[in-house]
Amino acid sequence: MAMLQMVLYLVVLTALVKPLGWYMSRVYQGQPCGLDAVLGWLERGIYALAGTKPDGEMTWRQYAIAVLLLGTLSTLVVYGIQRAQHLLPLNPQSLGAVSPDSSFNTAVSFATNTNWQGYGGETTMSYFTQMLALTVQNFVSAAMGMAVLVAMIRGFTGKQTDKIGDFWVDLTRSTLYILLPLSLILAVVLVSQGVVQTFSPYVTASLIDPAADAEGKPITAQTIAVGPAASQIAIKQLGTNGGGFFNVNSAHPLENPTPVSNFLELISILVIPAALCWTFGEMVGDRRQGWAVYAAMLVLFVPLLALCYWAEQTGNPRLTALGVDQGVSALSSGGNMEGKEVRYGIANSALWATATTAAASGSVNSMHDSFTPLGSLAPMWLMQLGEVIFGGVGSGLYGMLAFAIITVFIAGLMVGRTPEYLGKKIESYEMKMASLVILIPCAVVLIGTAVAVMGPGLEYPGAANSNTGPGKVKSNLNNPGAHGFSEVLYAFSSAGNNNGSAFAGLTANEPFYNTALGLAMWLSRFWLAIPILAIAGSLASKKSVPVTSGTLPTHTPLFVMLLASVVVLVGALTFLPALALGPIVEQLQMISS
Repeated sequence: MAMLQMVLYLVVLTALVKPLGWYMSRVYQGQPCGLDAVLGWLERGIYALAGTKPDGEMTWRQYAIAVLLLGTLSTLVVYGIQRAQHLLPLNPQSLGAVSPDSSFNTAVSFATNTNWQGYGGETTMSYFTQMLALTVQNFVSAAMGMAVLVAMIRGFTGKQTDKIGDFWVDLTRSTLYILLPLSLILAVVLVSQGVVQTFSPYVTASLIDPAADAEGKPITAQTIAVGPAASQIAIKQLGTNGGGFFNVNSAHPLENPTPVSNFLELISILVIPAALCWTFGEMVGDRRQGWAVYAAMLVLFVPLLALCYWAEQTGNPRLTALGVDQGVSALSSGGNMEGKEVRYGIANSALWATATTAAASGSVNSMHDSFTPLGSLAPMWLMQLGEVIFGGVGSGLYGMLAFAIITVFIAGLMVGRTPEYLGKKIESYEMKMASLVILIPCAVVLIGTAVAVMGPGLEYPGAANSNTGPGKVKSNLNNPGAHGFSEVLYAFSSAGNNNGSAFAGLTANEPFYNTALGLAMWLSRFWLAIPILAIAGSLASKKSVPVTSGTLPTHTPLFVMLLASVVVLVGALTFLPALALGPIVEQLQMISS
């Protein structure tokens, strides 16, 4: 049954690639798509207000400036709303202003499509902040990534031009014709499944079985957080944002109440990144190119999904030693059920963990901190590979295309020929820019982790205790040793690759981590978009070269395996030493006990 669920998921995902990819290609090429007959007046009105035209053009530098300006403005607006939320409407719980460091982290997080959350949504953010700041940014940041991808595709299709399209047009079409309609449909379906959508204050319910607090005082009532959740959850999944309305994200019964909502949210995480592969092939005039990239993504995704599932289904021998039954039964899926939803079991937890980290989503329906070491290695490495195995909407595919450029360059070196990709010669400039796209996240992750574990971020002055002695007390890590290191490495892997998921064993809502992770998210989003746009501008200015017998075919199984191998090789050479200090050594400790 578990295997059937995972196979069904991949089959449905693949079946949606062509129709959605075809639709998006028509949107970006300005062709009739159906919705233009209904929303065309709104699109034209937006252009009139913005002072642009549907056939407008920009150079890559103008495009990059527009991206940076919107990113900066978005960050400032989200920061300001959080700091002033106690003065703003739609705050029935009278929540106070968010602290400066948390506001900075969250503003950068949502502006960069990372949606890392160091706060508890229901205890920190008002309805106004959730909607006007966070939900709006879920649309804007996702559309921004899709726009940059489309600009890069135009680099391949352009012929001796310095123009790659208009950022504001691409942003508008991404939002108006793709993200908004899909989100509206999904939100309505989620509401039908029981996902909450209301402006009412939180609900107080009387407990049938009263409990007692730590001081022995009776607890007779429970406050149930509600709010306009479904509208945010729909775009958080479709836009690979991942920021949950509630603290426990999609493990919350009002955010993910049924198996149907679980499956639909899972599909939503990967459907746009997967379909953009077909859009890419259609726009460059060779659909085989899109299928080849999609196949390379699956070649990398499926083995890591299998590793995660196997590790969790095998269970934890330390729990067996304590007498915990980890066998399969009529009442349990067996395996390591710690930190997982009893409703969904091992298969759906492993599938969600790998899908959300293959994409730049970061939403969770289980506690990654409770996974076995190898089970947690799979989602961690999926992020460290650069978020190119599906990745964020737009950003995942343009990252994979950077890897494709490097792949054809390496192949060209092997045969002593100037490499070509999609009719454009790949020369030193493109290689330098593609190298930046790959190396910047790696540097951000490793340097950030090193600073965190060596600097003051993990410790604060404290009294003596039996574990650490006098002087310093570990304050941010809930676990010592290899697992604690994995928590820090996972956090910077998530921020440095714009994912947003967390082990949840690291206390990150404090000035050091809020600042460090915020800077990591900003660098990894915008300083990757700039070299991508530079590549687009360079390719667009070149003339197309004809295919000859010496041209490497980039749609064949051989190229698929070459591309996947380059991604794995870069990831292994960069992160294997760090992984050896974390999940790998922890796995050895677990099985040797």
